Amino acid sequence: MLVHLKKISPASVSRLSVGAMMLAVSCLSMAAAPKTYKVSSPGGRISVDIVPSDSLRFTVFTPSGHTVDAAVAMRFENNDFGVAPKVKKFKNKVVDRVIEPTVPVKYSTIRDRYTDATLNLGKYDVEFRVYDNGVAYRFVTHISDSVNVMAEDFRVTLPAGTTAHLEQPGGWKTSQEEPYTHKPLKDWNESDRMSLMPALFELPGGEWALVSESNLRDYAGMFLKGTGTGFNSVFPPVPLKFGYDGDRSYKHEKVAPYHARTSGNRAFPWRYMTFGDASDIATQTLTAQLSDPCELTDVSWIKPGKAAWEWWNGASVYGPDVDFESGFNLDTYKYFIDFAARHGIEYIVLDEGWAKSTLDPYTPNPRVDVKELIRYGKEKNVGLILWLTWLTVEKNFDLFEVLSGWGVKGLKIDFMDRTDQWMNNYLERVAAKAGEYNLLVDFHGAHKPTGLDVRYPNVISYEGVRGMEQMGHTNPDNSLWLPFMRNAVGPMDYTPGAMISMQPESYGCDRPNSSSIGTRAYQMALFTTFESGLQMTADSPTMYYRNADCAKFIADVPETWDETHVLLAEPGKIYVVAKRKGNDWWLAAIRGDGDKWRNEAISLDFLSPGTVYEAEWYEDGINAPRQAMDYRRKTGAVRSGDSVNMKLSRNGGWTGKFVAK
Repeated sequence: MLVHLKKISPASVSRLSVGAMMLAVSCLSMAAAPKTYKVSSPGGRISVDIVPSDSLRFTVFTPSGHTVDAAVAMRFENNDFGVAPKVKKFKNKVVDRVIEPTVPVKYSTIRDRYTDATLNLGKYDVEFRVYDNGVAYRFVTHISDSVNVMAEDFRVTLPAGTTAHLEQPGGWKTSQEEPYTHKPLKDWNESDRMSLMPALFELPGGEWALVSESNLRDYAGMFLKGTGTGFNSVFPPVPLKFGYDGDRSYKHEKVAPYHARTSGNRAFPWRYMTFGDASDIATQTLTAQLSDPCELTDVSWIKPGKAAWEWWNGASVYGPDVDFESGFNLDTYKYFIDFAARHGIEYIVLDEGWAKSTLDPYTPNPRVDVKELIRYGKEKNVGLILWLTWLTVEKNFDLFEVLSGWGVKGLKIDFMDRTDQWMNNYLERVAAKAGEYNLLVDFHGAHKPTGLDVRYPNVISYEGVRGMEQMGHTNPDNSLWLPFMRNAVGPMDYTPGAMISMQPESYGCDRPNSSSIGTRAYQMALFTTFESGLQMTADSPTMYYRNADCAKFIADVPETWDETHVLLAEPGKIYVVAKRKGNDWWLAAIRGDGDKWRNEAISLDFLSPGTVYEAEWYEDGINAPRQAMDYRRKTGAVRSGDSVNMKLSRNGGWTGKFVAK
């Protein structure tokens, strides 16, 4: 169409009506305004406005009415996706399905219900999932060649007055065992240390937001950098050249200017934010929901359980029934196996020292005789799990076949201490190869769960937590954040079970007389409050024999659960949770420091109506605020509608089980 333009004189302009000018401006503004794509969760608790403008922006309207703004982009060497995006197609649908985890550490079934919204922008899509408790997004690219990912933006602005709860390492190399820090969001800026994920944010008015990632495949793990009003994402670079750094790791002598080199035709990891009160955060399962499904064809051999463990207690056993010198030797390990068999504990872990050298996974320490222990354990129905450094595994990748042939049941692999793309690919290679030979894997010195344990459920647990191996540097005030942060995203090998308990002002220990901070009832409660497919019993068999009632109770606590109900949640202060396994229930509470006593009446309405339950519980004794060893064991009969009056010491606990008659 040919358009003729006529010059308009200033005088003519002056005769234009004000209304016409306003209409013209209005039309121009409407033409320039980007379209907003509105997406709501199936139940309407959360909605998202997606606005493709100068960048791809979206605003989350949370259940309590807060707004959280985000801008996202991916920057490749030759393309920027999410910058001035042009939407070609938009589609959405509601998905409602049920997931049945192979190793159910919270629920035996998870309802996965969300609104899926996808924006097609030419060479890439951006997919959103809007749940009633959270929002997730990911980039899906359609490039035929490999790409170098130079940067990825996940820039979020949170409401003013937010408090940040973070884990802040000193650099990219980290075992992810730093204590949590807590600060006003405005004080977390670019000059401060970055944070690991998951990161927790306390919004004004009592709403909480947890930020993490899932389906982390062939990519670097995300860290967060504060901006004073929120955060943006940062990533460790790809290592190009390694150098010697001792018997258990490498140092990086050269790194790339990008954080991932990967296929250009792929789905990238999910980034998510979940919202709610503290109990909602502790029971959310978005990491598992956003993961790709299990990749193992046979999972029947995967057996969660407890493990007797010698490292924390220095392999020390003693008493009238011990007529040998204890330590890392055959007799001591057989004693551990006998203890495990007597209590129905499925495994023992042989930590550093079982092999003649940390560099050689094929030559056992002659004092240990691993093959005899495997034979003896099989006779007693107790499996062996062997500790190895990741570097030794990498240099001897045929060890999976060899150790499986010996009859080993699993591997505890340690000291990865990195989240770069190379190391994440290593974790996946290990998981797949171990699964091929029916071997469990417990990753220590590793980052938080990001879905690998869903795709390969033989990855039975991860460390990446400030756990009890830190001895006096592990206190309840820090551990009371774990249900709402680290354990909220997946299984966690904290290694509880200490029988020598102390209050922090009187703490002191040295192996073999290892001890913990917190009362005896607190220590016992950790087996129910903390979640792991492989749950350690960290203390010596001798200490458990001397505390037979406690040991039996601990051994009976399941590692997997059908239901989880958080009954009271104040992060950093108190956590009360009820969990069901079959027809029976467990109830536990842990508390941080503070006043000498705290009283809580907890209703037993979670029990099945009309059923009588035999109850056994352990509570803090009258002197527990000073002498943390003091506890009381009680029994009784309870029904739904009854209540439990918990009297919790400072750094105390309560734990009980209710067996249906």
